[in-house]
Amino acid sequence: MDINQEVTDGMAVYRITGRIDGLTSPDLEQALSSSINGGTSRVILDMRAVTYISSAGLRCILSTAKRAKAGQGGLAVFGLQSAVNEVFEASGFNTVLPVVSDENEARLRLGA
Repeated sequence: MDINQEVTDGMAVYRITGRIDGLTSPDLEQALSSSINGGTSRVILDMRAVTYISSAGLRCILSTAKRAKAGQGGLAVFGLQSAVNEVFEASGFNTVLPVVSDENEARLRLGA
């Protein structure tokens, strides 16, 4: 998994490539926590290049969403590939988190 972060307009955008699973989710959680701990509680996940997500990855994203909300922010996700979208739908994550079509919509959802 590869994670690239950029912060603009008070929002942290994470561009994630590869698999989010039991081996890689701790790295993602550490990266996401650094934003929230640093005061950036509006987080966008660009998942266009994520090919797989496990329950460990879902837990990481849910945990981050809760922490972001507690910090008066939020978390939005966009660009889910078909297989990842199926996991989000089967787990109900698409009803708990904003899953949007693109980065602009994610920014609007988070108050940009």
